Amino acid sequence: MTAYDSSPRLPADNLSAPPVWVCVLLGLVMILAGFLVLGDVVLVTIISAMFIGWISIATGAFEIIHAIWTKGWGGFLWQVLLGVLYIAFGAVLVSQPVASAQILTFVLGLLLLISGFVRLFLGFSHWKDAGWVMLLSGAFGVLAGLVILTGFPMTGLWVLGFVLGVDLISHGIAWLTYAWRPTARTA
Repeated sequence: MTAYDSSPRLPADNLSAPPVWVCVLLGLVMILAGFLVLGDVVLVTIISAMFIGWISIATGAFEIIHAIWTKGWGGFLWQVLLGVLYIAFGAVLVSQPVASAQILTFVLGLLLLISGFVRLFLGFSHWKDAGWVMLLSGAFGVLAGLVILTGFPMTGLWVLGFVLGVDLISHGIAWLTYAWRPTARTA
């Protein structure tokens, strides 16, 4: 005899959707935050570099503590070395936030360019399976990477803040769209 499990696969399946007013409020707050970030992208870029630095320092400290607690698991020296590298990377980001922001922006430009070319290749190779969407995404990635890299080092002072601002605005618009869907208004 076969028994089937009829319980939901994910615990989130049982959660109810948030009220419409919560979605609208969250969307408006995120859009407002996005415009505030766009108001001073250089300051936000520097703050972002410093935030990443502090997170890296904390991660390195936890890595070293974890290595000490789990000394018998093996790889102790590698874990400590990794923790020290995280701390050193974070210290550089915190102590030189302007230069760090430029380095992070340069790396972002390279990653966008490389991933854009990969997506272009995938778009052409999977053209029959809606590859045009991947091709379009790759073209935007290559374009964004080229804009960042050709304008470097000046782009290093504003790109991270600009990307954060645009992300906040688009996320806010997504929440507003979610709130205005037909099923949300009837709930």
